[in-house]
Amino acid sequence: MAMNVWAIHNGAAGTDGAGGKSVAVAYSVGVFCWLLSAGVYIAAKWVVPEMPPWALCFWRVLIAWAILLPIVHGHFNAMAGLVRARFLELLLVGGIGLAICQGLVFVGLKYADATTAGIIMALIPIVTMILARFILGEPMGVWQVIGSIIAFVGIVVIIVKGSPAALLRLDINPGELWIVAGAFCFGLYAVLLRRAKFDLERLPLLVVLLGAAALTALPFYLWELASEDRFALDASGLIALAYVAVPGGALMYYLFNWSIEALGAARAGVLLYLQTIFTAVLAYLILGERLQSYHLEGAAIIVVGLLLVILLKPSSKPAAKTISGG
Repeated sequence: MAMNVWAIHNGAAGTDGAGGKSVAVAYSVGVFCWLLSAGVYIAAKWVVPEMPPWALCFWRVLIAWAILLPIVHGHFNAMAGLVRARFLELLLVGGIGLAICQGLVFVGLKYADATTAGIIMALIPIVTMILARFILGEPMGVWQVIGSIIAFVGIVVIIVKGSPAALLRLDINPGELWIVAGAFCFGLYAVLLRRAKFDLERLPLLVVLLGAAALTALPFYLWELASEDRFALDASGLIALAYVAVPGGALMYYLFNWSIEALGAARAGVLLYLQTIFTAVLAYLILGERLQSYHLEGAAIIVVGLLLVILLKPSSKPAAKTISGG
């Protein structure tokens, strides 16, 4: 899932200095990356009957790591130095964001549909903002609090399928709760990554974090094997695995990092919301899923919350006072 790259903020922000044409190309590449990312939800849902979630997670990050590793060969010394100095931090951050997050979403897709997963994952910016407030002390205004509450209500509408009675009966799809947990893990990953400030360029850092993710996912994968939850892929299953690891993994990671270099993390990250649209369209075309009324109602409520959070930013004055008073 391409959102994993969005939170890597190292390096200079992109500018328009390269000209409007190159910026247009960068936006096009960014849009294409979110299309590839949406395809991961579809492939993961498609392969559920044949491949357990942690096996899919492990092989995805391992293959992506192996493909990208030769590309960053010129940074091996710096990468090795960072691993020696901050191995446990890298393992924690990479494990949470690139392994645990994906694994939880893949577990959720065993029970929930891909359309719902795409909508829930649109909450990532709000989850990140809330965690940044408590962990990093970043300012959060009244409208951000209100927007976050509204967006949460939207998620509840989707989880209970528009029926308050379902909440009272605790008639809730467990898969959707797993996906919410995955969104939380990514928000935590984004905040921890911002806090860690690893001194390494984006793509080499991503490769290191993918290696950490493979190590983190390995025990879960081995547990699946030991519990006889093995996979038996046919041709369609192999195609799905190849997609999530190569076009939806290594290629998507590489191209999205390139778009961040050109646009900056903020502008490139805004394109995240296209993933929800692409997921719904692809789920309809490939999986035969249909948008239900509760999808539309919940998505509309989430959009209102997101607009409040994004458009009505908190004043920088309180933040300055907090810093000086701390």
